[in-house]
Amino acid sequence: MSDSPHIVLDPRFNALIFGHTKLEKLWTGARWAEGPAYFPAARQLIFSDIPNDRLMRYNEDDGSVTVFRAQDGHHNGHTVDQQGRLISCEHSGRVVSRIEHDGSRKVLASHYQGKRFNSPNDAVVKSDGSIWFSDPTYGIDSEYEGYVHPSEIGASYVYRIDAQSGEVTAVITDMNKPNGIAFSPDESLLYVADTGTTHDPSFKPVIRVFKVRADGKTVEEGKVFATCDAGLYDGFRVDTKGHVWTSTGVGVYTYHPDGTLIGKTPVPEIVGNLTFGTRKLNRLYIMGQTSLYAIYVNAHGKKYC
Repeated sequence: MSDSPHIVLDPRFNALIFGHTKLEKLWTGARWAEGPAYFPAARQLIFSDIPNDRLMRYNEDDGSVTVFRAQDGHHNGHTVDQQGRLISCEHSGRVVSRIEHDGSRKVLASHYQGKRFNSPNDAVVKSDGSIWFSDPTYGIDSEYEGYVHPSEIGASYVYRIDAQSGEVTAVITDMNKPNGIAFSPDESLLYVADTGTTHDPSFKPVIRVFKVRADGKTVEEGKVFATCDAGLYDGFRVDTKGHVWTSTGVGVYTYHPDGTLIGKTPVPEIVGNLTFGTRKLNRLYIMGQTSLYAIYVNAHGKKYC
């Protein structure tokens, strides 16, 4: 009987894993852990504990977890820009913000066509410096992860913030509850999870893939990349070879770029998000519902994700 922490569904998965590595539980104590972002220079992982309205910091050098910021807008998803700054999606702030190098907070976007966002959820930075983010309603649906408010926009879109002008444009307007978001390595494709089943049980949880047009600012009509058979796809990351590593209700699923589910990594909690860390970007940090897990893999994340 195999001792591997992984389930191999396709031989191609074997090249991405080590059979002898183990899933490690690094910390527990969150109510809903989310939004991991890794900072190589500091050897630290920043992640959200949304209901407790705090950002946590995991230190790779000594294994400690401490509060990084508290009572700061019910942060959800994060990413890191090319200057090493933390880009944040805030539920109760209802904005996309940036933590500057001096620790100050700058709001990058708060409205679309004069109306407040719902509750920005997850973000990714493109090589041109633009920020693409999803905006479902989870932070305004209840008092658990934000504050109840009616949606001013009346829909849930994916937006782009221009790096030079700061202009906000809606790039995807036909999704139910857009959630996790990531580009392919060459940025020719944009992947977005749709968790609309939380509001419509007949809706199937999917990851959709959109071809990015030559202008680098808009996308073509999307198609289904994968359909989840265990809970929801929430946050996910794409490695340097184009494999999609995604959260589910039972652990991490790994997809080949052709859409084939090639492997699973079971986790004993619902998984909300994940990212690659360590200086080699070959350690998968996994956000269980209440805990932080990690496992080394034979794959590498993009430098900024």
